[in-house]
Formats: sequence, C-alpha cells, structure tokens
Amino acid sequence: MAVAPAYHESLPYIDPEPSPEALSAARALIASEQQTSSTSTPPPLPPLREPTFSPAISAQLSRIQSSQPPQPPLDLSRYEAQELPPLSEDAALSETAQATTRRALQNAFVSSAYLSSRAQNLALLDAHGRNAWLLSNYHLEAELRSLERDLAATKRDIDLVNAARAARQTDVKAEMQGLEHNWRAGVGRVLETEIAVQELREQIRHELRSRAAAAEPSQS
Repeated sequence: MAVAPAYHESLPYIDPEPSPEALSAARALIASEQQTSSTSTPPPLPPLREPTFSPAISAQLSRIQSSQPPQPPLDLSRYEAQELPPLSEDAALSETAQATTRRALQNAFVSSAYLSSRAQNLALLDAHGRNAWLLSNYHLEAELRSLERDLAATKRDIDLVNAARAARQTDVKAEMQGLEHNWRAGVGRVLETEIAVQELREQIRHELRSRAAAAEPSQS
C-alpha cells in the first residue's frame, strides 16, 4: 500500500510573527551553517573545452591580437551615380581606357538595378505600408489583450487560493491552538515527571548512602 507524501504548509493566518530574538537566532544558525559548508572542499570543476570558431571569427581574433586596423567597409561607390571618365580620341582605343569604361558601365548597371529596386520598394511601401503597419498594430494589440486577460485570470486564481487558505486556516485556528497548548502542556508534564524521577533517584541514593554510613560503626 503506497503511503501518500506529507506536505508541510506554512500557517501564516495562524502562526504569529517571529520575534526579533528568534530571527537573530535563525540568522546566526544560517551563518554558521554557511561557514561550515564554505570550509569544505568543493568538487573539482570539469576541464574547459577548447573553443571552436569559424574561419571569419578566427581571422578577426587574429587581427585584434596583432593590433591591426579593421578592414575598410564595403565599397558603396558602385551605388552612386556613375560618370564616364574623360578620354581623348587617341586614348579611346587603348586597353586601359576600355577597361576603365567597362568598369564604369558595370557600376552604372549595378547602380541602376539598385535604384530601380529601391524605387519599387518605396512604391510598395507607399501603397501598402500604412495598411501593413495598421494590421501589425492590430495583431499586437490583440496579443496584448490576450496576455492581459491571462494575467487577470491568474491573479484571480491566486486571490481565490489565498482566500481558501485563509478560510481553512481560520476554521481550524482554535483547534490548532488547542492542540498546540495540549502538546506544550504534555511536553511540560513529561519534563516535570523526568525531573521528579531524577530527584527521587537522588533521594534514594542519599538514603542508601546514609543507611550504609550508619551501619558501618555497628558492624565494626
């Protein structure tokens, strides 16, 4: 047959507040226990594992360790307006001029694609951004109202539990106080009985010693 576990619950609606002397004694016991536990040797910690980093993080750590300046950021000149470099008629057919012109045209294509995509995104934002923002706010407000309802329900449940605890403890307050009084009285009577038994034993020993001392001269 399984034995139900015992649950020890505090009785804040019955038990009085502890006195300053009781609190000081409890704190002293806690402090002494902490000192005793701190003097014992704690178990050794497991060895640390070697960290593993990605190649990019390893490169940055090496750069910081060698005190090198950070690399320059991405070149954003390709997204700016491009202009062909001025070329003379003689240099227009040279390979250097062709490479320079090709690079300028490539940057112009990149800039054109970027600006076209940005214009499209701005147009979409202008057309649908307000509605999307309002819809997002609506969903956030609905979620906030749901959380507030859950919070109110939880607080109501806590109040009901505390009220039930207070009612149950108040109903048995007189009985608990009577049992405590009877227990203290019973412990007191046990102690009084033990003291009386000890005193009676001392009286018996004293009487035996007195009789033994009185019988010794007559025997001699």
